Amino acid sequence: MLERFPEVPDSRVLVAISGGVDSVVLAHLCKKSRMSLSLAHCNFHLRGKESDEDEAFVKNLAEELKTEVFIEHFDTENYAREHKLSIQMAARELRYKWFEEVRVAFHFDFVLTGHHANDNLETFMINLVRGTGLEGLTGIPERKGPVLRPLLPFSRTAIKEYARSNNLEWREDSTNTSTKYLRNKIRKEIVPVMEELNPHVLESFSRTQDYLRQSSDLVEDYVSALFPRVAQEYKYGYRFNIKTLKTLPHLEAVLYELFRTFGFTEWDDVYNLLDAQPGKMVLSKTHRLIKDREDLLLTTLPSEENIEYEILAEEEVVMLPVGTFHMEPADTVSGASSHTVFIDKNTVKFPLTVRKWREGDYFYPFGMKGKKKISKFFKDNKLSLPEKENCLLLCSRDEIVWVIGHRADARFSVTENTAEIIKIKYTT
Repeated sequence: MLERFPEVPDSRVLVAISGGVDSVVLAHLCKKSRMSLSLAHCNFHLRGKESDEDEAFVKNLAEELKTEVFIEHFDTENYAREHKLSIQMAARELRYKWFEEVRVAFHFDFVLTGHHANDNLETFMINLVRGTGLEGLTGIPERKGPVLRPLLPFSRTAIKEYARSNNLEWREDSTNTSTKYLRNKIRKEIVPVMEELNPHVLESFSRTQDYLRQSSDLVEDYVSALFPRVAQEYKYGYRFNIKTLKTLPHLEAVLYELFRTFGFTEWDDVYNLLDAQPGKMVLSKTHRLIKDREDLLLTTLPSEENIEYEILAEEEVVMLPVGTFHMEPADTVSGASSHTVFIDKNTVKFPLTVRKWREGDYFYPFGMKGKKKISKFFKDNKLSLPEKENCLLLCSRDEIVWVIGHRADARFSVTENTAEIIKIKYTT
């Protein structure tokens, strides 16, 4: 069982135990191997008295195996409603999060689960029915971080035969007979037909998955090598040159592999973004792809926080979450740049404020005549959407002193009549 995990016998392991035959066999095999193990059981309170009887069974099993058991109770239905998840997905999220908390808190090396070959086939069929990429067809991984699945090569039939031959007791989940759940429907109605067509379907499926995993690894290696060629890291995320992308063969597949890990699902929209108008975007739950002039920009979703900070007259170095401001008196104007400005001290009123720009903001750009809306200034200077969103203003009351990193306001510039000069330098 543990030939593929040579590090496990000398480790502390937490065995996920439901009370079903697969997890019971796993626990017994670990004990038989004289491993340092503890049990972890989730009571999801989904089957009333049955759930409590499962818990009692697991406690008795822990006594029989002379090992400790961790038990956690969950309000699964409420969690599913709050997070807009199916009951199955809610239970999955709850248990794996809790397993990891227990593992870290009590210094276990690994979490072992009782998934087996039939679970793997059923997961493959579920993903196939719902639609998935190559990664969804490679099945349940034997190893994912600290989670290991030693029984994955074995069928449900083999596991039950072992349990019976060793006089093991286990609990049967009554919901496993209901075909209202997709997994059960596949288990009860589809897999038997597959086994009728090919009695060795699990062995054939296992070989097929080996080939799929190799193909998946090949694609992953290709994309890993491709990413630095097509992605340029910049201040707000990554920039992908559209002209370069369009030279790549199998572009739709490449876009899928490049962006799937960022949560995108609307692949037609992602593909159409290449020829969309600048400013169009596609969103995932965590990221967005924006069509800029010649690039696709990948950024995290922007914060809606309305920031505003003050700079007092007596402060020389002001460290803010958005950057650091160095304020010092100067005798002459020397070394002005996009990140350093010189202003007439008597034209500003302290405290100065630092904030993001707002619709309707305007200023008088130094070196130009008249006033200009900030939005028009951005457009003329071809700023991307992330650059606009993250642009900061230094203000004196309601007047803009400096569009930081871009242009100072002429109303606060140094003249021949200036008595005191302030040099302001901004660094990130």
